[in-house]
Amino acid sequence: MNTAASETPTLQSAQDSAFAGIRQRLQAFQPQLLPREVGTVARVSTGIARVHGLPQVGFEELLQFPGGLSGIAFNLDADGVDVVLLGDHAHLHAGQEVQRTGRVMDVGVGEALLGRVVDPLGRPLDGAGPISTDTRLPMERPAAAIMDRAPVSEPLQTGLKVIDALIPIGRGQRELILGDRQTGKTAIAIDTIFNQRGKGVLCVYCAIGQRASAVAKAVANLRENGALEYTVVVVAEGNDAPGLAYIAPYVATSMAEHFMEAGRDVLIVYDDLTHHARAYRELSLLLRRPPGREAFPGDIFYIHSRMLERATHLNAARGGGSLTALPIIETEAQNISAYIPTNLISITDGQIVLSPSLFALGVLPAVDVGQSVSRVGGKAQRAAYRAVAGDLKLAYAQFEELETFARFGARLDDDTRQAIAHGQRIRACLGQPELAPVPVPAQIAILLALNAALFDPVPLHRMAAAQQAVQAAVLGLPDDLVKRLADADALSDDDRQRVTEAARDALACFLDQDAEGAEGDEGAEATENAEGPP
Repeated sequence: MNTAASETPTLQSAQDSAFAGIRQRLQAFQPQLLPREVGTVARVSTGIARVHGLPQVGFEELLQFPGGLSGIAFNLDADGVDVVLLGDHAHLHAGQEVQRTGRVMDVGVGEALLGRVVDPLGRPLDGAGPISTDTRLPMERPAAAIMDRAPVSEPLQTGLKVIDALIPIGRGQRELILGDRQTGKTAIAIDTIFNQRGKGVLCVYCAIGQRASAVAKAVANLRENGALEYTVVVVAEGNDAPGLAYIAPYVATSMAEHFMEAGRDVLIVYDDLTHHARAYRELSLLLRRPPGREAFPGDIFYIHSRMLERATHLNAARGGGSLTALPIIETEAQNISAYIPTNLISITDGQIVLSPSLFALGVLPAVDVGQSVSRVGGKAQRAAYRAVAGDLKLAYAQFEELETFARFGARLDDDTRQAIAHGQRIRACLGQPELAPVPVPAQIAILLALNAALFDPVPLHRMAAAQQAVQAAVLGLPDDLVKRLADADALSDDDRQRVTEAARDALACFLDQDAEGAEGDEGAEATENAEGPP
């Protein structure tokens, strides 16, 4: 009884203390009213919404629609706002509520994106679970200032002999890849990504308006060859909203810039900007913006230039990172003087032109050396390449001229026949299969053998095996010589002599085995000519 009496005052005092604390908090509480701008959907069309009632909205501000749909404010008129929708808008109707977010379109960036396939909003598409990032960057960012940049000084090896030797690319360069449909543009980009394995270069592959099957094949190739682990794949499929296709390359560039600003070397591929231009044209016509030349918007040049200008090589004070851009453009009937190709040729630092005729002949990669150029990468190219590339390009150009002349059936002298035979071996050596990059030492050895005319006696149908023999011979050289081939700025005369002798020894078996076969072929050809056609 005494115990119960003693507990009652204790419980009463605890309640009094609790209520006193609540009263004190209520007296100190001051409600704050946060203003929230809410608009109304006036009308909805394909990928576009007209919104009323958001007087303070800014250009490219992110707006939130019902159902988790986002949009970007594009046209700011006195009586309303035109919004580019970023997703499926089938559920959106007039009269629904729209809210401001107070921020521009941004995306999560960081190491968690490596090895993942995402959409332009940063949402995973590979079924490997959610992506957690601590940092977000806006899709539109100013390019680095001139004083924050450094010259392009380090090569970006593609593993493709024709590019590394004749059209070199440097880290921080913008090199355009253009050609007709189905000429191997994407294959060059994928090969370049694949060749960065073990070289400390991160990659971003941005697929814009591509078929889902084509993107799946590219991702499968990257995964099977161990290249996906250092690559981010950003995908805007062909059936996605035009707004997603428009923002995809900007979002991918922001992801790449995060690594560049951390001092890393990054390669970004835009596949392709033709679809990006078409998506922007569609949006502009829906927004009733005035179209420019060839029915494209007048600012189509600006949307690509402000994006590609972000690719650069930062100086040491900014971390020394680099962002190399490989934009891809599809031409029609090899018309590189059309509006979009000329725009991008003037923006970039060189172009790799692919030829449908070479592709039809089976010359892969089908690079037209005569029309292709690199205006920066030669300064970053290794001296070992420069020592042989000049003579090689001249000999190849002469061969193409003589080959055209020989088609008329003119009688050729011995020097001309020899130049044509040498050019055919150059073309055979510059070709290589897909996803088969050639290391730098092997490339230099093949080029030295070409300049020394060691391949000239080898029959064309055995050129592939002869190149493999030279590659194997180079890898068998002493380790210090192989390292100098891969890293040295210039080769000594002794090194060049040792590599040339190794290539000559590797090709000796082809010459011996084919001497009798060549005599037999010549005898058969002479007999056939004497007997006349069948």
